[in-house]
Amino acid sequence: MTRLIAFLFTMFPLVCLAQTTTTEVEIPGHFDAFTTDELGNVYALRGDVLELFDTDGRSWLRNSLKTFGRINTIDAFYSLKPMVFSAEQGQLAVLDNTLSVQGGIMNLSRSGFTQVVRACMSVQNHFWFFDERELSLVRVDAQLRPVANTGRLDQLLGHTIAPTAMQEHENWLYVNDPERGILVFDLFGTYARTIPIKGAISFEVRERKILFLNKELGGEVYDMRSFAIEPLPVPVPEGATLRDLRTERGLWYMLLADRIVIRGIPSER
Repeated sequence: MTRLIAFLFTMFPLVCLAQTTTTEVEIPGHFDAFTTDELGNVYALRGDVLELFDTDGRSWLRNSLKTFGRINTIDAFYSLKPMVFSAEQGQLAVLDNTLSVQGGIMNLSRSGFTQVVRACMSVQNHFWFFDERELSLVRVDAQLRPVANTGRLDQLLGHTIAPTAMQEHENWLYVNDPERGILVFDLFGTYARTIPIKGAISFEVRERKILFLNKELGGEVYDMRSFAIEPLPVPVPEGATLRDLRTERGLWYMLLADRIVIRGIPSER
């Protein structure tokens, strides 16, 4: 366990002393989803309202995206420049540091992507889509022009996948299918392997580690070097149900039913 806690600190060398305490910050609210960026900011979604909070729980900004459609994904790949995606409306937008739409809302069906159900950001202001009709992953540029395509994954893998989330990290795309595991692809769409993490309801890739939330077992971490899975010492408040989990800069971020809790990871001295 000491080695695991040490890892959580070595992942984030910019951790300040104030963030290594066990001080707890609460952001009250019944949020539908949340994410964080590498600066430690929290992007919290409540209905069609997206709010931005700092590590002290102070609200910076809020914006209502009423005409956008129900948001399925918030991706803060670029700090203070989050992407939002609505599968039902087939719409995607990148926001600026005021949470306003930057460059207009992109209609995916008009660009030939009629059944995109998952999306995430990529390097060079690109995006990844999972096209349910074509059963393929497609990487596109900022003008939605395809630059890479996996081809039909059911033919490649011998089975159909049902992704629930995607994340790019250090030029690798990680695709979570709770029934199959986490599939890994390079930037050209070449399949690399499937990591045997099943039942994950959310995940986060950090420095050759995958932190994930298992509905039955709680927070766990997978080491991509040793292939070992260990439990995470997440300080979930007593009686609370953990709905989502992230870590940034030596802090735990926990989404609960009625609030978001930010708590420092205790240092080992």
